[in-house]
Amino acid sequence: MEGRKASDVELVQLTLPNRVEYLGVARLLVSGVAHRMGFTYDEIEDIKLAVGEACTNAVEHAYEQEEGRLNLECLVFPDRLTITVADQGKGFAVDTVGKQLAPLAAEVDEDDLEEGGLGLFLIHTLMDEVSFHTASGVSVAMTKYLRRDGVAGDDRTISKTDV
Repeated sequence: MEGRKASDVELVQLTLPNRVEYLGVARLLVSGVAHRMGFTYDEIEDIKLAVGEACTNAVEHAYEQEEGRLNLECLVFPDRLTITVADQGKGFAVDTVGKQLAPLAAEVDEDDLEEGGLGLFLIHTLMDEVSFHTASGVSVAMTKYLRRDGVAGDDRTISKTDV
């Protein structure tokens, strides 16, 4: 990626059936792209986990039946990777996202947690920027910055768009 202009962006796209059997393919795609960009092993694992959670949410909640599609888009910038997971299924109330991102309260017993209930929290924790769009289905855009100097700040942000 050295020697590229800041305006250079590469697009990698993948469309999958909305079935759990294909989630590994989504993780493999982002793993390969992130590896090519020079992310560390731990960063790649974080990216794969965040994308896996976003895809799982789409598979479990987007469609009444399994006939829908799951679209992945990787935008490769010289300094960051932005991955969007999108479906055209039923949306969700964007206003509810904030409370799902809060850290676990100390009084909550981990045995009382619902399986899959930490997906949005994990995505927000593992990625540097996260945004949700609910105009037609749901899309989750997740950005991870490439830190070549080994210094990572806690500059995570989230935005919610209901357009």
